[in-house]
Amino acid sequence: MFQKLLIVSLLFAFLISCNSKEQKDKYNHLIYRAVNNKDTAILDVNISDKRFYGRYEISYYKTGKDSGDVRGDIKGNTLTGDFHYISNGGSWKRVPLALLKKENKLLLGNGVIGTFMNLPCFIQGTLSFNDPKFVFEEVKK
Repeated sequence: MFQKLLIVSLLFAFLISCNSKEQKDKYNHLIYRAVNNKDTAILDVNISDKRFYGRYEISYYKTGKDSGDVRGDIKGNTLTGDFHYISNGGSWKRVPLALLKKENKLLLGNGVIGTFMNLPCFIQGTLSFNDPKFVFEEVKK
């Protein structure tokens, strides 16, 4: 009798622990496009309340493109993370990425790049969204 009660209790505890896990974030799939002179950038991203991930491609007029993955965190109206891509020359690179949500657009941030724990990041106090290279607008599906 005690063994049956113990087994039922363990099963009950297991079921409760499975149901109490955090629900997965719900992601919205969005596509953004930006043009600067003759260069074009496409950001195909999945965004939740806390995180984002997706693909990012920059096509440089007559010289090639950089394409790869983006991922990061969202705090307030700022998306910060990194862009891991293959450059036009064929080598892998990783650079920090910062985007500011403003009036249904995403402004690409720029700043001085450093490293922290061997990962690229913007040095504190240097990140700026003034005069962005790209201003992304959502592409309607």
